[in-house]
Amino acid sequence: MTRPRFPLPAKPRMTSSKTLSPSRRRALGAGVAAIAAGLLPAFAQAQSADGYPNKPVRLIVPFAAGGPTDITGRVIGDALTRKWGQPVVIENRAGAGGTLGAAVVAKAPADGYTLVLGVTGSHGIAGALYPKLPYDPQKDFEPVSRAVIYANAILVSTDVPAKNLQELIALVKRDVNYQTYGTDGNGTASHLTMEMLKTRAGFPSQAVQYKGASPLLTDIAGGFVKVGITGLPSAEAFLKTGKVRLIAVTTDRDYTGNGYPTVADQGFPGFAAAPWSGVFAPKGTPKAIVDKISRDIAEVVQIPEVKKQFATLGLQPLPLTSEEFGRSLAEEISNWSKAVKDSGVKVD
Repeated sequence: MTRPRFPLPAKPRMTSSKTLSPSRRRALGAGVAAIAAGLLPAFAQAQSADGYPNKPVRLIVPFAAGGPTDITGRVIGDALTRKWGQPVVIENRAGAGGTLGAAVVAKAPADGYTLVLGVTGSHGIAGALYPKLPYDPQKDFEPVSRAVIYANAILVSTDVPAKNLQELIALVKRDVNYQTYGTDGNGTASHLTMEMLKTRAGFPSQAVQYKGASPLLTDIAGGFVKVGITGLPSAEAFLKTGKVRLIAVTTDRDYTGNGYPTVADQGFPGFAAAPWSGVFAPKGTPKAIVDKISRDIAEVVQIPEVKKQFATLGLQPLPLTSEEFGRSLAEEISNWSKAVKDSGVKVD
């Protein structure tokens, strides 16, 4: 029996790169490079955090040594050093409301070994306040974890007849003598918080800018300015001696245990403007490393010794996960941007 004869399939033609034209070789190379570039982010995200950190971690504090943010960074850094067995080295890069130090980290390698302790000013407000900010608070960073918050306090001189927020607003609306208030700095969270309240409550008032909390509190105590707003930690000593009266704190509830009334509880439900400190990494830092740092911060800020150190500064540890911190930051940026616009505040 004769077998049927089928034509054999054509032998595939192998094309050597040597036979490709220069333009084809360039196109092929570009295609391979594009595929590789597309795979790199996925590879980075899939990287494990096992072994991290295996060398010192740099935590940039964008304020001068000795201040509240610096002390916060050192407390967190010491606690992480003990947990990781690798030193967390604090580096102070002060200037421009925290934005100079933040800009350094925005351009750092995205490997988890350079972090910044950002604050409300550097990451929540700066984008709306500074016309030439050298970074984007959302696009150039991975939010790792919010660490602590504190309250701003609305304060009055002891000779002011108002005893609560509603009485103070009514007084400001009817008496021109009370239509100025002091803040601890132009464009600070305290300044813009009062502007937010002004917009919501509809009372007229003009800000008087001081260079810090200390001179402001001295003038409130002396009656030279009748109303002011600054950080509660700075005001505690004046409150204990009865030199000023507290009208409201700006957190969603009183975290101090002292029974301080909030803005939200006095006719403005949902009002909350709490300055915070939190850790950020450069954009593109592997998610596994971001999540590990976030978990470890959440753990160490709840250590009793650490909480006690924070309490002496008037700080409340309230960590957020990376995802929670990112959502909170987006909402805050929107709120602070509106406050900047409504207030008309300008900085050079």
